[in-house]
Amino acid sequence: MDFLDNILNSMQKPPSASEAQKNAIKKQKEAIEKKHKQEKEMLNRFRKKVEDKVSDFIKDGTLPYLQFDPMDHMYRAIIRDVAETAGAQVFSFGQEGIDRYAVVYSKDQGPSEDELAVRRAGGVWDEEKAVEMALQRIENKRQAVLDSEEENRKRKRGPEELSGTFYKQKYAHLIGQEAAIDAAQKTIMNKSYGEVSSENKKDLRSIEQTMADIKAKKLKKTEEDVESVQT
Repeated sequence: MDFLDNILNSMQKPPSASEAQKNAIKKQKEAIEKKHKQEKEMLNRFRKKVEDKVSDFIKDGTLPYLQFDPMDHMYRAIIRDVAETAGAQVFSFGQEGIDRYAVVYSKDQGPSEDELAVRRAGGVWDEEKAVEMALQRIENKRQAVLDSEEENRKRKRGPEELSGTFYKQKYAHLIGQEAAIDAAQKTIMNKSYGEVSSENKKDLRSIEQTMADIKAKKLKKTEEDVESVQT
């Protein structure tokens, strides 16, 4: 019995419930610390890559911007910190948690209004889009100038000239003042015939009546000529 007792006593006793719990907590803590260490090392590597990219971007000086892929806020925060430390500008575009990304610009040349509008609307900004927007802006300015010139011409002509009355009054010394005033009063705008009313353009007489009037005028003229010769 003494021999068996010695063997049993020399064997390790199973841990108590409290000890098992302590070991589980310790392992969990070690796993968390390991994970944090790995994440820290990963963030440090990411920061080093960003520092190299931003440094090359600033040294190059020919690129309009440095754009990064969509990523979480934590990584964008590192980009912002690195860029601002280097004296550059940083803008973020896109929807948080879906496609939000960071773009780095030089200190002296940030994004144009066109670029901001396109990116904020979710569009893609590149050289082709920049040319398209520039041409559209030029066309808008050209049209604005044309509209302004047309408005100035209308303002200088005045309402009388635009209505057609101006021309009647201008030539009053040739057709008589009363006739000019009468013609000016009867002048109205018409879609089909311009400034002369459609009623003034129509001859309401029939062909037979017109021919009879012409013959009557000729006969009257002949009679007047005969009377003139006899006298």
